[in-house]
Amino acid sequence: MPDTNDRIPIRLTLSRQAERYARRDAPRDARLMAARGALPLPPLELATVLFALMHDPDAEVKDLARKSLENLPGTVMDAVLQGDAHPAILSHLAQTFRGDEERCEKVALNPAADAATLTFLAGLPSRRIVDIISNNQERLLRTPALVDALEANPLTGRATIERVLGFLGMDLEAAIGSPTGEVNDDRAEAALAAVLGTDLAVFAREMVRDGETDAMDASQVNLPTLIQGMSVFQRVRLARLGNKEARGLLIHDRNRVVSLAAITSPKISETEVVSYAKSRNVCDEVLRAIASNRHWTRAYAVKLALATNPKTPQPTAMKLVNFLQDNDVRALVRSKDVPTAVSTHARRILMKKGKL
Repeated sequence: MPDTNDRIPIRLTLSRQAERYARRDAPRDARLMAARGALPLPPLELATVLFALMHDPDAEVKDLARKSLENLPGTVMDAVLQGDAHPAILSHLAQTFRGDEERCEKVALNPAADAATLTFLAGLPSRRIVDIISNNQERLLRTPALVDALEANPLTGRATIERVLGFLGMDLEAAIGSPTGEVNDDRAEAALAAVLGTDLAVFAREMVRDGETDAMDASQVNLPTLIQGMSVFQRVRLARLGNKEARGLLIHDRNRVVSLAAITSPKISETEVVSYAKSRNVCDEVLRAIASNRHWTRAYAVKLALATNPKTPQPTAMKLVNFLQDNDVRALVRSKDVPTAVSTHARRILMKKGKL
């Protein structure tokens, strides 16, 4: 049966027995009886009738139906939250029970919940719900707004961010044909254009290719301005698929998902990695990502950059000092930029070797 919710048409499916109570031309007494929840109906159908009556033109019927729906007995409510309820019903209940973690968790696990409801839930202060949604790979790939909501939630930890990036990375590998890091620019351009939207898609070539101009002069592409108007999901895509200039901007993004997407781009070069390892303007997560990459830390320049960067986590910096040449260790002893613990460790190394 058709109904409306905030001017958005909703079609609810009811049996003939249930529909006769929810119809707006049904007798008022029948609608009031139904609004009290006094109907011998299965949980899902009862909830659907009550939701329909929440939009009845009669204020008394509407208010009574809302109260009945929100105060269904526990077992009945659980059947609704976990069953094949209409997405609009689940949306209403999620917002009603926003402070009830257990009930919101049931909605988050329900395949019938729509993208808008999951995006709302992703912003709630609940680690359990954040974990549930961040593990829903299919929804993350289909709903860019979920990535934004998860990142904005202060309870989203680093492990969750890396898991989300992993999901997005797997999707990108399929899109650009690059499971081992060799990126096809044509496919990357198409994959980026697909998420940028009509207004930005025309700039995909300039954003993906290094040192190349098209019919549109590259000077017309004000990349910082374009990036400011992008969603987190779009910036993640650009960080992974974009050119050196794009990575150079997005590596400094305040959003951890975006900056980590930039440093883990399959297009990044060792020269860039060294530059970012030296930078004091990147977040700690980027430096940890570099330090945890065994391929990159085989390069002496990367080890030296991390060891001498005061923003590198101290345990990591101290470990890397052990692999530096004596002249560089001696420079750390004299340095006033690195933490005291790092310079003291460097001093101990030289003293142990009898070179200080």
